[in-house]
Amino acid sequence: MMQTVIVVLVLAAGGGRRFLGPTHKLDAVVNGRTVLRHAVDSAAASAVGPVIVVSADHVKTALPAGVTRIVNDDWRDGQMSSLRVGLAAAGERNARSVVIGLGDQPFVRPDAWASVAAAASAIAVATYDGQRGHPVKLDHRTWELLPAAGDEGARTLMRLRPDLVSEVPCQGSPTDVDTLEDLRRWQNNSSTSSP
Repeated sequence: MMQTVIVVLVLAAGGGRRFLGPTHKLDAVVNGRTVLRHAVDSAAASAVGPVIVVSADHVKTALPAGVTRIVNDDWRDGQMSSLRVGLAAAGERNARSVVIGLGDQPFVRPDAWASVAAAASAIAVATYDGQRGHPVKLDHRTWELLPAAGDEGARTLMRLRPDLVSEVPCQGSPTDVDTLEDLRRWQNNSSTSSP
C-alpha cells in the first residue's frame, strides 16, 4: 500500500447547542454553501492530502467527491473522541501526520492549511495576529501523547510540550460560527470575508 504522507481532518461532530437556528449550525447556508462545506472546500483546495470529515448523524451537509465522511457515534464524549476517530482513520492510511481543522470555521483559507502542513516541527499551529487557532499539524509520533478524552484536543499537549510546537503565521480568520448572531455577522460581511 502506498504511504499517505499527510491526512487532513475536519472535525464536525459537535452538538451545536448554542446555535438556535432551524438547522444544525454546520448545515446553515450562506452564499450557496453550508458552513461545513465552506470549511471542507477550503481544506480540499489546499491540496495537502486526502480530506476526512469526522461527523455525526445530525450533520446533513453533502460533501464533495473525494472527501471521506466518518461518523463518530461517541461525539458527546467531546472533541477528543472525534480526533481519536480521525487519527485511527489516518493511521489506516499510513499517514505520517495529520492537519486538523474545525467544521465551524469557514474563514480558514487554503494557504493556512498548506502553510501549517509544510511546517517541519512535530506540532505546528496556525496563528492569526499572534493568537493560536486552527489548523494544527500533528506528527504521528505525537498521537500517543494526546489526552485520552475531553474537549481540548491538542491544546493540552501543546501546553505540556512547548518544545514540540512551532507557530505558523497565517492570513484569514479562525472565527467560528457558534450562534445565529455569528452566522448573521458572517452573512453581513461575506462579500469581503468569505474564503
